[in-house]
Amino acid sequence: MQRYLIPAYRQAGSLLDTNILKLHKSLVTAVVQLIKDIVLGGQYAEKAIETVIGSNPKWGSRDRSFIVETTIVLVRNYRLATYLSGQEWGSSDINHWQLFAAWWLKEGSELPEWTEFDGLDKAFVDARYEAAQKHRAIFFSLPDWLDELGVKELGADAWIKEVEAMHQSPSVVLRVNTTRISPAKLAERFAKQEIETHMLPWAPDALVLAKRKHLTNLPEFKEGLFEIQDAASQLIAPLLQLKPGQMVIDACAGAGGKTLQIADIMRNQGRIAAMEPEAIKLKNTDIRSKRAGFNIIQSVHLSSPEVIKQYTGKADRLLLDVPCSGLGVLKRNADAKWKLTPEHIAEVQQLQQRILTEYWPMLKPGGIMVYATCSILPSEDEKQVEQLLESTSQFELLEQHYYLPSELGFDGFYAAVLQRKK
Repeated sequence: MQRYLIPAYRQAGSLLDTNILKLHKSLVTAVVQLIKDIVLGGQYAEKAIETVIGSNPKWGSRDRSFIVETTIVLVRNYRLATYLSGQEWGSSDINHWQLFAAWWLKEGSELPEWTEFDGLDKAFVDARYEAAQKHRAIFFSLPDWLDELGVKELGADAWIKEVEAMHQSPSVVLRVNTTRISPAKLAERFAKQEIETHMLPWAPDALVLAKRKHLTNLPEFKEGLFEIQDAASQLIAPLLQLKPGQMVIDACAGAGGKTLQIADIMRNQGRIAAMEPEAIKLKNTDIRSKRAGFNIIQSVHLSSPEVIKQYTGKADRLLLDVPCSGLGVLKRNADAKWKLTPEHIAEVQQLQQRILTEYWPMLKPGGIMVYATCSILPSEDEKQVEQLLESTSQFELLEQHYYLPSELGFDGFYAAVLQRKK
């Protein structure tokens, strides 16, 4: 039977601070509660962690780092850690102290003599870890149904490559606002603050941080010199073949990450309609646009189908960065795999096709449309485009791309470039 091993230099998901001299019960208590709230309670990891971190002003930076990194690691490896602790997967009464203890022992650290940790020893954990390496879904902490779906859609060999890549810790990537500063100049400013970055040849506006760092308190952020955006995500907007002066619709704008990139590429000349059904996300877009110095972005609340009709035939370029399963960004959103269900993926696929069918009339004849997802499943990607092309003769498929975690080392995206026939 095949064994699934992560490279020996360091297993993805290792705890940040296993060399600390002493575990503090208040910190472990916070981690244990967070894991329960996120995995079993359905809370979003980022918000849950932010709330807990803010609840105790006495915690120092090292304490906060321990809570954040350890929680993320254990959420990412939740099934494996459960297995190492000898507990039954899927049980409604998992002992999360034991789960923490098993992972701590696996990392080679000693446990304090707390009653919560009674009953575990390193020999037992090591034997379970050895056995887990023979089972892909356990070792990489995947729900069985998700592992089976990945094999079905991609094939076993391709799926394991993506699973291994997405099990790594994500890099922090910035997209430089080139209307205000060049990537090289921003890198110089960071270097003076001992913030090390490097560039990518295939994402010219990206800077990758050598070490994770809180950035939103930096003057460069407040000046609107950069946004946080994954490198693979930065490859989508350029496919629109943008030019200054165009009318562009970002019809699934979210909080405006790609909208801002579009405005940057267009040198803040033209018009952009950022459409989104959730009004709170549009407020974030407005805040970010103002900080970046862009005045060509108009937030449009998609409150009814009538809004779409008002824009019929008006767009030179149309971006459909549609809702999806998010399977391409699991390394960044490790909690997502515990919230996903087969029913949700089926529902989101129906939504994707509805958006494709109902939104394309906003594009002018001759205009370019990009359909994109942060999923690597063909059923959400190329199959949706094929269905559109079968349902209408309005489009020609120009190109399509898979930006895979296993190839680029960043998030996973799909994009299809289509042109509406004249």
